[in-house]
Amino acid sequence: MTDATGNSHATGSEDEPVRYIERTRSYYAALGYGAPYVWARQPEVPFRRLERPLSACRVALITTAAPFQPDKGDQGPGAPYNAAAKFYRVYSLDAARDHDLRISHVAIDRDHTTAEDPNSYFPLPALRRAAAAGRIGAVGPRIHGLPTNRSQRATLDTDCPDLVARCREDGADAAILVPNCPVCHQSTALAASALEAAGIATVVMGCAEDIVAHVGAPRFLFSDFPLGNAAGLPGDRTSQDFTLGLALDLIETATGPRTIRRSPLRWNGSPGWKQDYCNIARLSPDEIARRRAEFDRGKDAARALRDAVAGRG
Repeated sequence: MTDATGNSHATGSEDEPVRYIERTRSYYAALGYGAPYVWARQPEVPFRRLERPLSACRVALITTAAPFQPDKGDQGPGAPYNAAAKFYRVYSLDAARDHDLRISHVAIDRDHTTAEDPNSYFPLPALRRAAAAGRIGAVGPRIHGLPTNRSQRATLDTDCPDLVARCREDGADAAILVPNCPVCHQSTALAASALEAAGIATVVMGCAEDIVAHVGAPRFLFSDFPLGNAAGLPGDRTSQDFTLGLALDLIETATGPRTIRRSPLRWNGSPGWKQDYCNIARLSPDEIARRRAEFDRGKDAARALRDAVAGRG
């Protein structure tokens, strides 16, 4: 376990985490967009230790996955990016029930991830098993959805206070936040800090180490997998339970903010997956133009949905 400035990485490219901030900056510049996105950076990160054993704690689950909307186009396994399926307000669902949550609305690694197994990005079954085994006291009564919002002001001023209020209503002692896309990692890091400031211990489970280290989070469990698999290997319940166990351990054992722990698990798919995500060097001019047009259509769809939610449509 190390802090955000003390991680040591092997020099081989297969062991180096993807640098998503650099990769996405060059990608969107090549697509013809203007000034690069300025990522959030928290100078101070709150930190809350548990006041009682985790086995007596109620743990909330927070996700950036979206409820399936049958009228919003393809959201199934292998679906292309679908901005129409986004959501812009925190939502809550009964944690005692199963829910159909999808990640077609965010920028996961579609070259190496189909999102066919929801348990690889939404660990509610694993959290229930942890409760049944006595590892935690109980699963919170509701799961909460956190919007993936490029607007840091909206995240900080609207989404975080809403999420904190809901977790307090649920009597949560701790919370697990599971992002999927690059911006999701920023949103969950900001939300984790807001929860810690409110007295709720947190851990973010994710796949974009550089973003969470840059933004700052109380605790971060890093899985070196393609985006969309923060909760473990798809189709592998053992790895999913193991990954959740690492996150729970981190809630208990971290001694200060910005603590990062790396999972020892390795991706079981193509070994070259790290070279593909948003790598402009691997795209032809025609493919770059196609992606620009696709991204513009997605922005238009997202803007229309956001305006409708805000009552401007």
